Amino acid sequence: MLKAFAADSASVGVNRLDAVSPGAQKKYGRLKEILQGMRSVVVAFSGGVDSTFLLKAAFDALGEKTAAVTATSPTYPDRELNEAKKLAVLIGARHIVFESNELLIPNFSENTEKRCYFCKSELFAIAFEKARQMGFECLADGSNADDLKDYRPGRAAAKELGVRSPLQEAGLSKSEIRELSCALQLPTWNKPAFACLSSRFPYGTKITEERLSKVQRGEDLLALLGFRQFRVRYHGDSVRIEADPCEMNRLLDEVLRKKIIAGFKEIGFIYVTIDLEGYRTGSMNEALRKETEQ
Repeated sequence: MLKAFAADSASVGVNRLDAVSPGAQKKYGRLKEILQGMRSVVVAFSGGVDSTFLLKAAFDALGEKTAAVTATSPTYPDRELNEAKKLAVLIGARHIVFESNELLIPNFSENTEKRCYFCKSELFAIAFEKARQMGFECLADGSNADDLKDYRPGRAAAKELGVRSPLQEAGLSKSEIRELSCALQLPTWNKPAFACLSSRFPYGTKITEERLSKVQRGEDLLALLGFRQFRVRYHGDSVRIEADPCEMNRLLDEVLRKKIIAGFKEIGFIYVTIDLEGYRTGSMNEALRKETEQ
């Protein structure tokens, strides 16, 4: 993925903020004030758009008093971990990687609607311990202002443990974060959104390492075929593919369609389906919202 972006260590951080909208500039100033007030911070770092921008802003504000921590696990693809490592080097921040396995966390595999809460409770606790061992005062995650609009049980875990969300505190939306990331020459400014692989399963469907592997192999296949924004949703024998509407026609290309069908059947799915609504964040929460409305 990093190869698709035009940035290098010499250009990252070049100030082009004069081209950013006044509202985003003001919020960016507020973000720097928040980070400086934290004095030292460890960023829960996935290598995504938000956490990369936060790590860059924190490193600019606090220098060596900034570090990144990343947890490896069956729900975190190798391709994402490799990108996270490269991005930390690009920014210049110290990067700690520790092993984790959400499947061993009580209540996680059962995949209830509080799955993310149980996961974040453990991962943030481990990350906090890493921060204390390094002598850092605060742990921060990359939650942004838009995350308040969706069902995010992991936020409760963050609040209970005292995890800070500087982007949210500064009122920064996803679009503003992308705008500022572009101005700072961060290679993730237009990176597709990503969430851990456990989000590909309907609530109540047990999550296993074998099923996670099937989802990852399916998403690796779509990436290899040139798709950028997509999700592989697991429904037992069936797979539901979400793709960005602008890429939907590619799914129906005769040659490509046959490759996709053959690939997913080889992975172990019997039925290969396309979601006509296309990719949208939090689609597995739609059933929860419907229940709430009733």
